[in-house]
Amino acid sequence: MSDRELRAVTMADVARHAGVSVKTVSNVINDYPHIRPGTRDRVEASIAALGYRLNLSARRLRTRRTGMITLAVPELRLPYFAELADAVIREADVRGLTVLIEQTGGRAEREREVLSGARRQLTDGLILSPLGLTSADRASFAIDTPLVLLGERVFGAPADHVTMNNVAAARAATEHLLGLGRERIAVIGPSATDTAGPSGVMTGSATLRLAGYRDALKSAGRAFDPALLIPAVPWHRSAGAEALGTFLDGGGQVDAVFALNDALALGALYALHARRVEVPETVALIGFDDVDDVRYATPTLSSVAPGRDEIARTAVELLHARIEGGGTSDAEYVRVVTDSRVIARQSTGTDGERVVSEQPGSRVPVTEQPLGASEPAFRV
Repeated sequence: MSDRELRAVTMADVARHAGVSVKTVSNVINDYPHIRPGTRDRVEASIAALGYRLNLSARRLRTRRTGMITLAVPELRLPYFAELADAVIREADVRGLTVLIEQTGGRAEREREVLSGARRQLTDGLILSPLGLTSADRASFAIDTPLVLLGERVFGAPADHVTMNNVAAARAATEHLLGLGRERIAVIGPSATDTAGPSGVMTGSATLRLAGYRDALKSAGRAFDPALLIPAVPWHRSAGAEALGTFLDGGGQVDAVFALNDALALGALYALHARRVEVPETVALIGFDDVDDVRYATPTLSSVAPGRDEIARTAVELLHARIEGGGTSDAEYVRVVTDSRVIARQSTGTDGERVVSEQPGSRVPVTEQPLGASEPAFRV
């Protein structure tokens, strides 16, 4: 084996082989747009012939970038976060970025570690869906790494924020059930703490979705009945099945169920099947998130589609722009709220799949108040 075969192929080797300058090879590798097609083809052919591999360590020292970003979510066991991670990976790949996945368990200490720990230095930016940290921890988000927040727990932090239209979407889901003539609509998922805080500011998926539910009842002239709130924690299938099963076995009467996520809805469907309750004839059922599993349930489940792919695309776009800006930018932080849709399927009496409501999104400067916080009906 020759000395040439033993050593790594360099950019200079590729340049000599292609008959171009090292700068031209660099421009081709970095996808510089103003390269003649013939020159690009010749360089790429030389790269393939010599087996050249980019020295990522040297590139990182030169550019101070790794080409990697972190996505930190509470748990991949929940289908929503697994599908979100898949969407983020696809969007990052389009931009030549690799995604490192962190699972925080929704614990505040793990989220702080993701924000400030040593592993943060391994990637160029962070997309974080916090669950343990709240708006009271805003100082924790003032980091020197590009950051995009997801979800509904933290508002007003110094970062771009991508979230979903929880209040309007939940209101539309409840209105869909009311439109079917259902009168006793239970909600699976809220807990005793899922109400607005002392300032009236609402945060968290459960609180915001419950606000939308109550808003729909009020608009329809229906009284809110706290007995129809069925706690279920965590938001897994097993919790949904157990919570609704216990409610029904205790004599609870409902003709519709709004589950605050699809995992709870799938568990609720199991509990109804186990008690031979017909869906949707006796009890109509709708979930939230529109994960793939709902299309393969029997019956297929109606659900709210909160714009998951749009969330992933927007988060990666915002993060990539901050990274390209050198990690610091004078650009104003923005909060993006994605479009959402209520999709009716067999569990609410629709044969097939039909969009019954759409709520437009928005893009506004980051503020401390979350979506829905100004709705007077739910301030305390």
